[in-house]
Amino acid sequence: MNDKKKFIAVRDVMKEKYDMVEGVATVRQALEVMRYVETKCLIVDKRHDHDEYGIVVISDIARQVLAANRSPDRVSIYEVMTKPAVTIHPGMDIRYASVLLGRLGLSRAPVVQDGCVIGIVSHTDMVMKGLLRLI
Repeated sequence: MNDKKKFIAVRDVMKEKYDMVEGVATVRQALEVMRYVETKCLIVDKRHDHDEYGIVVISDIARQVLAANRSPDRVSIYEVMTKPAVTIHPGMDIRYASVLLGRLGLSRAPVVQDGCVIGIVSHTDMVMKGLLRLI
């Protein structure tokens, strides 16, 4: 029997398609350019090299714009984003990534390598694409 646990890296289960927006965009503009709805979030781009990425999850928009009866034309992404976004390294074991997201109460996070976003990972990705491969 092999005592070594199987290893699945975040890069093996992440979604490589994601949407990136500027923080100054309105919620309407951001949603109109959103192509990859299955990621359920928007990555907010850095303004300069020393800045950090932000993230807006659809539930943030639902809670802070829709439920608050605010106009998507009058709310900027920077008003509803979380910044800095918690990021995950592509080589991280999905078990540790799941623990990190769970501990912080997050559903998903950008995957960053060498300072650039290369994908998005969520609990759904880790469970549906990775869990059964660990058994």
